[in-house]
Amino acid sequence: MNGDEARRRMQAVQEAVHTAVVGRDVAVQLVSVGLVADGHILFEDLPGLGKTLTAKSFAKALGLGFSRVQFTADLLPHDITGGEVYDAEHHTFEFRRGPVFTNILLADEINRAPPKVQSSLLEAMQEYQVTSERTTHPLERPFLVLATQNPLELEGTYPLPEAQVDRFLMRLSIGYPTVEEERTILERRRTRKTDEIEVPGVLKAGEFRAIQQAAEDVAVDPAVESYVVDLVGATRADPRAEVGASPRGSLALLKLARARALLDGRDYVVPDDVKSLGVPALAHRIVIKPEPWIRGIRGPALVEAALARVPVPKLR
Repeated sequence: MNGDEARRRMQAVQEAVHTAVVGRDVAVQLVSVGLVADGHILFEDLPGLGKTLTAKSFAKALGLGFSRVQFTADLLPHDITGGEVYDAEHHTFEFRRGPVFTNILLADEINRAPPKVQSSLLEAMQEYQVTSERTTHPLERPFLVLATQNPLELEGTYPLPEAQVDRFLMRLSIGYPTVEEERTILERRRTRKTDEIEVPGVLKAGEFRAIQQAAEDVAVDPAVESYVVDLVGATRADPRAEVGASPRGSLALLKLARARALLDGRDYVVPDDVKSLGVPALAHRIVIKPEPWIRGIRGPALVEAALARVPVPKLR
């Protein structure tokens, strides 16, 4: 699939998503970029803002399988991955697949699950496989985790380990709708006369993988690559950072920039692609020192400082 066709198909996907998701144009565009870049996405936002609806709508429009897991403190690893079940008739053990065997997995309130559950999901996110007993079961691609967590309600939660946070390609916030958007939400519900929302399917099996592959053909100038490296390096050099973004952050920023260029109708990356994705790609990878943290300084402030400090390359 060429770049123009991929862009048209993803525009149709976004239009289909907007039949269910009112407004939130920036969030829908960023989710599209993250999915095309073949990355997991962490939504850090309050309940009731449409995170689940957004995930289900994208899965339906993309023609992909979808599963949802509500993470709780009593969840066990096999509740997600599946496990070995004894077959009394044949006297053998059979592997029963869990909800992780899908294309898009919504991990709702991921920080409410204990560390052992989070580690089992970490293998699936990074290695695209599940290990049960002594057998490894590969996951079908694409496999994308859309996880949510509430940034305010922390009682009874288990903070995600830095290694797992780093596996998310980007962190997003959907935010509240505008007054007009919220009125439209109410009007649509009144007109539908049901809570169910039908999202039309746009892509067929295999087409989304072709779109993801088209992003790999987007050209990147060496000057833009150096710009990415300098930006990530600036987060490490910031005296307010205990730990800056890792090389995985550089790779994430480059993947996202190529996907953004593709969806904007270009076969090459420009510095603005990188700048627009700096905060979603890097902010969650930065650990702030205690004193700046107490003063309210967070990862986005360090990324914005790096963007303001690092010179933007001029392309011919």
